[in-house]
Parts: sequence; C-alpha cells; structure tokens
Amino acid sequence: MTVMKTSMRNFFAHKGRMALSAVAVLLSVAFVCGTLVFTDTMNTTFDKLFAATSSDVTVSAKGASDSGETTSGNGKPPVMPASVLGKVREAQGVKSAEGSVFSSSVTVVDADKDSLSPSSGAPTIVGSWNANEARTMKITSGAAPKNSGQVMVDADTVDKHHLKLGDEIGVISAVGTHKAKISGIADFQVTNPGAAIFYLDTRTAQETLVGETGVFTNVNVTAASGVTDAQLKQNVAAEVGGAYKVQTAKETADANQKDVEGFMSVMKYAMLGFAGIAFLVGIFLIINTFSMLVAQRTREIGLMRAIGSSRKQVNRSVLTEALLLGVFGSVLGVGAGVGLAVGLMKLMGQMGMHLSTADLTVAWTTPVVGLLLGVVVTVLAAYLPARRAGKVSPMAALRDAGAPADAKAGRIRALVGTVLTGAGGYALYLVTQADKAKEGSLWLGLGVVLTLIGFVVIGPLLAGGVVRVLGAVVLRGFGPVGRMAERNALRNPRRTGATGAALMIGLALVACLSVVGSSMVASATNQLDKTVGTDFIIGSDGGQLITPQAVEAVKSTPGLERVTEYKWTEGDFTTPDGKTLDDTAITAADPSYATDLRTETVAGKLEDAYKPDSMSVHETFAKDHGIHLGSKISVAFKDGSTADLTVRAITSSDVVIDAGAMYTSIDTLAKYVPADKLPLDDMVFATAKEGQQDAAYKSLKSALHDYPQYKVRDQTDYKEALKDQIGQLLNMIYGLLALAIIVAILGVVNTLALSVVERTREIGLMRAIGLSRRQLRRMIRMESVVIALFGALLGLGLGMGWGATAQKLLALEGLTVLEIPWPTIGGVFIASAFVGLFAALIPAFRAGRMNVLNAIAAE
Repeated sequence: MTVMKTSMRNFFAHKGRMALSAVAVLLSVAFVCGTLVFTDTMNTTFDKLFAATSSDVTVSAKGASDSGETTSGNGKPPVMPASVLGKVREAQGVKSAEGSVFSSSVTVVDADKDSLSPSSGAPTIVGSWNANEARTMKITSGAAPKNSGQVMVDADTVDKHHLKLGDEIGVISAVGTHKAKISGIADFQVTNPGAAIFYLDTRTAQETLVGETGVFTNVNVTAASGVTDAQLKQNVAAEVGGAYKVQTAKETADANQKDVEGFMSVMKYAMLGFAGIAFLVGIFLIINTFSMLVAQRTREIGLMRAIGSSRKQVNRSVLTEALLLGVFGSVLGVGAGVGLAVGLMKLMGQMGMHLSTADLTVAWTTPVVGLLLGVVVTVLAAYLPARRAGKVSPMAALRDAGAPADAKAGRIRALVGTVLTGAGGYALYLVTQADKAKEGSLWLGLGVVLTLIGFVVIGPLLAGGVVRVLGAVVLRGFGPVGRMAERNALRNPRRTGATGAALMIGLALVACLSVVGSSMVASATNQLDKTVGTDFIIGSDGGQLITPQAVEAVKSTPGLERVTEYKWTEGDFTTPDGKTLDDTAITAADPSYATDLRTETVAGKLEDAYKPDSMSVHETFAKDHGIHLGSKISVAFKDGSTADLTVRAITSSDVVIDAGAMYTSIDTLAKYVPADKLPLDDMVFATAKEGQQDAAYKSLKSALHDYPQYKVRDQTDYKEALKDQIGQLLNMIYGLLALAIIVAILGVVNTLALSVVERTREIGLMRAIGLSRRQLRRMIRMESVVIALFGALLGLGLGMGWGATAQKLLALEGLTVLEIPWPTIGGVFIASAFVGLFAALIPAFRAGRMNVLNAIAAE
C-alpha cells in the first residue's frame, strides 16, 4: 500500500478529529485573507473616489496641503483672490475653469443643535456646488442651492439623521453660524467612505467659510480636447506664476491617497499581527492533534514498521495527512476570508463608512498567500509528531498501547525552557534599568518573545505542580470524580501543557494590555490631579478653533475667577548653537496658565516665561541645543515678524500633559504678529470662584449653548473622556484577540475529544463498576476546567509581568503609576473556567453515550 493511500485512509478515518484542527487553520487563513481583501478593497474605493473627484488640473492657495485644505491659525481655509480664475481661463489648453470654496473645519448641526458629523471619524465637508461636484453627485430630490437660505445635503447623511427637504440646519465655522433649509438631496455616484457633505451656493460658501467674497480655495480646470494634464499644468502654472500650487488630477489623487495610506497600513499590519497570534495558537492545536493521533496509532505504526515500512515512509505518511489537512483548511479559509471581508465592509457601513461590494478586490496574491501560509504552518506543526512516529520501534509499538515517555527529552525540555525563561526574565529586568524608552522597547520585545517560548517549552513541567494546586482548590469538593479529573489532566503533562499554552498566549496578551491601559489611565489621572489647577477645560473634539465670540461668552460667565486663553502657532527657531529649526511649534497663553497647569521646571520659574519677550523650552530641547537660562532664541513667527526671546524657564520633559511644549505669552505673540493674523484659541481654561464650581459649570454650559462645536468639561469629565478613549482602543484589541481565544477553545475541545477516544476502554470499565453517566460527564468537564484554569493562570501571570515591565517604559514618558486591573484579571480567570466547561460539552456528551460493553471490548 502506498504512502498516499495510507495517509488518505487515515485522514478520512479520523474525519471528526481532523475537523477541529481544520477549523483552526480555516479561521487563521480567513483572518489573513479577509484582512488583505478588506484593505485592498478600501484602497480601491479611495482610488476611485480621488480619481473621480479630481479635476484635470487644480490650482490652490500656497498654504494648502498637498491633498487639499489646511486650516490656518484663524480657523479659515487658505484662499486666493478671484482674479486667479481669470488668469487660469486665459491659459492655453483650458476648456473650462471654475472657482470653488470648501472647508472641513466646520460643525454642522440640526435644528436641535445635534451634530450631523459622521461618528466614524470621517470628515464633515461644506463647500460650493459646482460642475466638478456634479460629476460625482446626482441630485435625487429637490434642487441645488441658489441663495443663502438653501443648502443641499448628501443622501447618506439625510438617511442617517432622518432629515428631509425643508429642515433647517446650521453650519458653524470660524466666521460664525449660518442657518439654511435643505433645498436638495444629492446621492454619491462613487462609493462614499463615510464623509458628510453639505453644499451652498458659491457666494454663501465664501461668506460662511471665509467671511468675504471674491476669494476661492480651489480653481478646478478642465483640459481642452487633445491637451494632456501635464501640458495643461505647465500652461496654467506659467499663467498664474509661482504664488499658487498647481497639481494634475493624478498628483491630487496621489496626495489624497498618501493621507489615508498611513492609517491603512497601520490597520492592515495590526490585523495581520492578530492573525499571526491565531496561527501561533493554531500550531499548538495541530501539534496536539497529531501527537495524540500518533500515540493512539502506535500499534498500527508498529505493524507497518514490522511488515517493512521505513521510518521515512511513516514520517511521510503523517506529514501527508498534515498536507491534506492544510490544503483542505486553507482552501476553505480563503473563501471564508472573502466572506469575512464582506462582513467587515457591512460592519463599517453600520459605523458610517460605506464600502460597496462592487469594489471588492481580491488580488491574485491573496489566495496564494493564504494557501501557502496555511499549508506551510500545518506541515511544520505536524513535523515533530511525524518525527516522533518515525522513531517508534516495531517491538515497542507491538508491546505498548501508547508511545513511551522519553525521559531524556523531558530533561532537555526542562533545561531549554529554564534557559529561555531565565534569558527572557533578564531581558525584562534590563527594561527596568533603561534610561531611554527606545532602548528599553528592544529589550521588552526580546523579553516577551523569550519568556513566551520559555513558558511554552516548560509548560508540561509546570503542569504537574499547578494542576495539583488547582485540583486541591477546585476539584476536591467533587470527591472521587474530581480526583479522577485531576489525574486525567496529570496523565499526559505534555498534552496538558500544550493545550494550556494555546489559551495562555491569548490571555497573556489580554492581561498585558489591561495592565498597560489601566496604568495609562491611572497615570494620566494622577497627572491631572497633580498638575491641572483649573476647574474647566473648553475645546472642540473635532479640532475646531475657538472663536473670539465664544471666548467672550466664556469670559462673561458669572462665577468665574479667571479665564485663560491658549493658542498654538509655529515659527522658525534659530538656537544658540546656530541651528535653524523650521516650523517649530510654540504655545502662547495667558500668564495664568502657569497656575492652570503646574508644570514642573528644572530651571527657573514658569511664570517668568510669560514676561515680555520671554519663553520657556523643555529639558530635552535645552540639552540638544545648549540652552540655559538667559539664552536667546530668534523666533520668526508664522505670519509675523522675528523676535529675540529670552529663555526664562526650562520645563521637565517627564510630563504627560503638554509634553514637549514651549511657552510664551499671548502679549508677546501679539507684539510680533498683526492682530488680523493672530491664531484663534485652541482651548480655553476657566476657574470658578471658591465654592461656586457647580453653579459656574452650569452657567458655562448655558453660555456656550449657541456654540455646540465646543465641549465644557470639568476634571471628572476629562478623566472619563480619557478613560473612554483608551477603553475603546482596548475593546477593539480584545475583539481581535478573541479569534486566538476561539482557536484555543477549539484546542481544548479537540484535546478532550481525542483523550476520550484514547480512554474508551477505561471509560467502559469505570461505567461497569458503577460510575454513572452524569458522573462521567462531570469528570470530563472538571478535567477541561482545570486545563483551562492552568492556561489562564500561566497566561495572566505572564501577561501581568509583561504589563508591569511595559509600564516602566511608560514611566520614562511620564506615565509613572502602575495599576493592576484586578477586577478584569479576576473576571478573565473566572471566565476561563466557563470556557473549560463550554469546551467539554460535546466530548462529555459523547463519552456519556458510549456503550459499556463495546467500550470495554475496545483496544
């Protein structure tokens, strides 16, 4: 009988047992392929969108970014005079040209002042309706805006917020609030990735977004027949001169794509990382499956060896089974991956980012990568069991029902595991001694990898002691059934260790991230308590700057002791070491900010930085450029003149809030920057009079009722917002880790199912001497629980160690508080017991249904 025939026979003889391993391969491959298809589809969607919305040539103001608008310090988009449009129209090769105005630094609200902005983080765009927009938008109801009282809204926003023709909405910009009624609804002719778009007539857009007529943010140019975009760009650039930015459609689309590229790459590689974790967990499942199948077929393998099969043939037979498993699981995984990508697209649609299945992109590399990965991982995972099968001697196999324990291998495992764990522990110790976060992060990565591998290798040796302790605590209350469950878990420590290791990996990451997240929140909260000396923080979640009218509303609120304005701008710094640093950030605030934020200084007093022609720098900046108290820094302010500022304070770099900020006073900034060029406030801080905090809080909210773009937060609100942001990130990560934990649960199910088959005769004998079906099922469930708790104990302990070490790196960045989230850790540990119970349901049910006589007769 050929090796292939033997492998095929064995593969189909154990269909049920192989199915769970195939599911692990399927899930892992599906995650990889789904990620690739999903991100490729998003790239296709954005490519089509940017290509469709870009005119042949676009002329924009010099201050605009490569991909479009950049809001200046006054909260308005950079503009150019309408005369540019006339010059563009005179250029050779121009078929048509039109000016447009748009801005994404806006808030749009309904009549109840509820935001109409997307919840997905996509932009809110308000612009003028023009022929270029008509290429990608079709008016499906009503009409385009013709006067200041009309606005047109995209159909997706209308559906989401249940708007209709005639409803009033408010457009809030740095200029003020403009109210208009919906005159039309336009539908996207390309896939909308989630933006909310509102159209005004050109004159109203100019007045609402810029505050003056006769200006444009862009001029959209269409080429005459036979004129290439490159030729047209050259002709237009020659006509308008070098004062404006001129881009072809491809350059505009590429710049827009570059903006989303960073986000897409991070998302893609993060998801692939979690798929890799699922693959790692799946490896343990496959190793366990083949190890147990080899052990159960020891007699069969011995007979094959006795009648002439060589080691290579036995080895090849097991690897061929693994190859069949890998191919089967991977093919299904590729198909499931496409389905997963479609599911992700639907989920993103629920969150506001609309992706059309018409853009579904399956590159030829995706199934190739999925198949190769699934097959290679499966075959590699089966290599050790296959090698072990080849080593079984014919006589030993014929004498023994199972593979004999290898004492020498156990000693080697103990030595290797101890060395790896010790080396990993030492690397983690070096993290705590690092002076710089970058240096420490390398040791952290090495320590995590080595301790993880070390615990996996040494797991079977730990199983004996840990399971006995867990058995004493958890199982002894169940009497003889509990003791049998404990002994079953101890019977094959290698199997118990590998099964527990699969669960350990996922839970170690959960514990580590929980510790890091809790420590970040606790550290930031501690910093807020220690350094923030103001009661209220006013700002916009959408990044809109605070208008003078809103600042005045805050200042006129009764019950306030002081109000502090906080601005941000840029300048070209010339430092004492002769270096020029372009576009360096500097913060301008009222002198009371030194009280509102009690930033630690290493030299001088922070309040002195707010004296005329004075500033502060942070410690790292001072060391890098040889700056000390009294040093002069030349600052060429953006939109202003050059000032020679004296360094009066050097702040600590080990802070969380305003880390790396350099301060000067608003009066100093106003001395060198014209009043009409002064940036608007980024934030405003308000402090109530003694004993009037509650009343002032209500009064502030009332005073800013007409400015819904701004949020009033007290310190409690601010802490909750911070906690929610980190919590949302952790929940997303936990969701991705759930795949690895699902695969680990399959591993427990598979281990129990195979162990039940292995113990068929034993189960029959126990039933024959009086063990009831209920007791049998309970025994298997208890065995599963103790294995799950073993994996959880190792994982949570390891993860907390990683998290505590990672916090030492965060401490170098000012996050100094270590907090262990005991409720989360305890909840995960208890949940692991339920995971064990769930995993044992099917194996326990099957064991309970065994025929006693047939089980006793089994070999």
